[in-house]
Amino acid sequence: MTTIIDGKAIAKEIRKEVKIDAISFFEKHGRKPGLSVILVGDDPASCIYVNNKQKACEKAEMNANTIKLPKNTSMDELLDVIDSLNTDKNVDGILVQLPLPEHLNAELVLNRILPEKDVDGFHPINAGQLLQNKAVLEPCTPKGCMELLKRSGISLSGLNAAVIGRSNLVGKPVSMMLLRENATVTICHSKTKDLKAILKNADVVIAAVGKPKLITGDMLKPGAIVLDVGINRLEDGSITGDVEFESASQVASYITPVPGGVGPMTIAMLLKNTMLAAEAQNV
Repeated sequence: MTTIIDGKAIAKEIRKEVKIDAISFFEKHGRKPGLSVILVGDDPASCIYVNNKQKACEKAEMNANTIKLPKNTSMDELLDVIDSLNTDKNVDGILVQLPLPEHLNAELVLNRILPEKDVDGFHPINAGQLLQNKAVLEPCTPKGCMELLKRSGISLSGLNAAVIGRSNLVGKPVSMMLLRENATVTICHSKTKDLKAILKNADVVIAAVGKPKLITGDMLKPGAIVLDVGINRLEDGSITGDVEFESASQVASYITPVPGGVGPMTIAMLLKNTMLAAEAQNV
């Protein structure tokens, strides 16, 4: 029997835990944990994401400050804003909403954020600490994947895991996290030969490549644990993942739906990271 992992329910649990920690932080330090989100331009999807983050922070008893900048903001202007937030003791976490307008160098922008305030976990220092199993602030979506597995009672030790996608945002960091839990990890990508053969031997599959319904049930090992990170909008306006849920759910022992699986965990982990950043900077 297949268990559908309810990301909404698990994210709700985490938000409640963070709220308790945030209230405790306020009682100890006389202020709420603070997150500043920088939004450059007016991309509709980005505006929705930022608004959702703002609301989530407020519900978790955190201060959320959204800084909206025009699309033609220069690199120097954006870096000045980041510098001011880096020195603001009431700001524990800084997040720059991606994607940025084409004239802005996202790498330079993200690297400007102090590692201890980098709640997205993208700074090279945080990436290096993840590699060494020392990271405090880890990328939110991969961290959410691991939390889903943990709270579903799944032990990864000794399992074969296949990660589809090698991005710096999901594929690479989640692979490091799986290794940390003693899984044997294969990273698959566009040049991988015979993907089906690899998946047929995988106890855990994490799909994060951005190709709708790429993974079908006949490609999976019976009883596989499947996490679908993909969010793809089809021509009819519906949302689907990288996994064909209908066929995969007939084979998998655990599977996340899209929407409602990994997605809700990303903001929950952002709140968790903001809380961790606040505690680390205010010992």
